[in-house]
Amino acid sequence: MANNTAVYGGEGCGTACILSMVDNGSVESRRYYLARRTLMEMLRDRGYVVANMEVELCRSLADFREVFSEKPEAGRLRIIACRASDPSRKIVNKETLDRVILILQSKMNFHAQKVLDEYPVKVETFPITDLLVNITKHFLATKHEILTPEDKEKLLKKHNIEDKQLPRMLENDAIAKYYGLEKGQVVKVTYYSGVTGLIVTYRSVM
Repeated sequence: MANNTAVYGGEGCGTACILSMVDNGSVESRRYYLARRTLMEMLRDRGYVVANMEVELCRSLADFREVFSEKPEAGRLRIIACRASDPSRKIVNKETLDRVILILQSKMNFHAQKVLDEYPVKVETFPITDLLVNITKHFLATKHEILTPEDKEKLLKKHNIEDKQLPRMLENDAIAKYYGLEKGQVVKVTYYSGVTGLIVTYRSVM
């Protein structure tokens, strides 16, 4: 997190200046705002498009509260997205729906999770606290690129290895969950080391 310091001067500036920086809105609406923004960024990074996405990403907390109120209704926060690479699926119905993302206020119990596991479509769950900050924006975060099946095959042939010989990334890893990765996919990871410079490695999702 960046260290930002605000300095205020002038006569009479004190408690009033401090109070002007305090968020007097509800904590609930702030949590929904932050989680919704991260969700929008996550959908964008996965290659999905959402109606008015740029407007949503630029919306301020004040704008969010004006639209959704201090106590947002969950139903109004629903987002429908489609793959940018498949415009034929822009109309969402039971036939075209292939994934559901649920944002939860609290941890899901075993029985509820078992019901979701039996759904005909992939259901992902995120505690709202996991989306208050976008982990991919952390200054130490590495760059992740998901390989296509074709690129994965080329990589394995080039090095004459199997995917199980690659370094592993667990399916429940925070980064894997952010990108919606599934077992068998391979991710190209790029990061900078102060000692060796730019480093590129590959990880197989297990």
